[in-house]
Amino acid sequence: MASMQGPAILLAQFLRDEPPYDSLENIGAWVAGLGYKGVQVPTWDPRVIDLDKAAESKTYADEYRGALAELGLDVTEVAAHLQGQVLAVHPAYEDGFQVFHPPGLRGQERTAWAAGELLKAVEAAANLGTTAVPVMSGGFAWHMIYPWPQRPPGVIELAFQELARRWRPILDAASDHGVTIAYELHPGSDLYDGATFEMFLNAVDDHPAACINYDPSHFVLQQLDYLDFIRRYADRITAFHVKDAEFRPDGRVGIYGGYQPWAGRAGRFRSLGDGQVDFTRVFTLLTEAGYRGWAVLEWECCVKSPEQGAAEGAPFIERHLIDAADVAFDDFAGGESDPAANRNLLGLD
Repeated sequence: MASMQGPAILLAQFLRDEPPYDSLENIGAWVAGLGYKGVQVPTWDPRVIDLDKAAESKTYADEYRGALAELGLDVTEVAAHLQGQVLAVHPAYEDGFQVFHPPGLRGQERTAWAAGELLKAVEAAANLGTTAVPVMSGGFAWHMIYPWPQRPPGVIELAFQELARRWRPILDAASDHGVTIAYELHPGSDLYDGATFEMFLNAVDDHPAACINYDPSHFVLQQLDYLDFIRRYADRITAFHVKDAEFRPDGRVGIYGGYQPWAGRAGRFRSLGDGQVDFTRVFTLLTEAGYRGWAVLEWECCVKSPEQGAAEGAPFIERHLIDAADVAFDDFAGGESDPAANRNLLGLD
């Protein structure tokens, strides 16, 4: 039966310079042993991929897939979140995002580097046989998220026009390669909810490659209806991060978090099953909407260890996968269509 694929895991949060987390072979064997069937590969980390080779060489890509297949794994997507974030950066965040790109790049040099890396990610995705590149959008207006002081007329429109200008060549390349750009709607970027995604779609003329990496955890922290989001935007969801979160405000902190560390915030990311996301409904709605891509664990928890989070994640996702029905449960009581009988049932004859 047609089904969402999984379980899979984003490798980024688990990589470090000690085995089994220090190379594709080692971490691949580790996650396969936990029950994962796919890996989402962070293109910014040379420990698990040579992006230049993956973009330039189909032979390298085939060998890469072959090495994972020997471990029982598929490549689900190649992720380019960090490169997307620094494609568009307000000067106030320039120093903070230095760790996302080679040292010394600023302004136009940084933008050109990010655009080049994103184009490589598109080519790598095509060579590897994947169909979505999860990213963050970057942005110029995040510091104006709260309308005080009042925003000058036209400033948000200008921000989205410039964002669209920078992304359009990448979206065009993605379309040419049969790939989508799956924006993870993420605080700190200008695309962070449904309204901002619609504004971006308008700015890129509803570009068919402009899609969504659905992650309900970010919507819990915003107090956005993450289930209604699926109903509204299902046709644009081409990737899925399975990540849990909780929102527990009190008289001291709420949505904005009071500048507290993650453990002290009202909104916190949690390991799967420990937060408030209704994953039964999430998987049901995505399945009903026709999503047949991968369900990928993104682990970010301020309580549990990554090892425990990863171990618990594979069986959690496995339990929520749905084989989409191709028959109705009451077909046994049905019959052939009979127009005359139907008219009789309705009292029309």
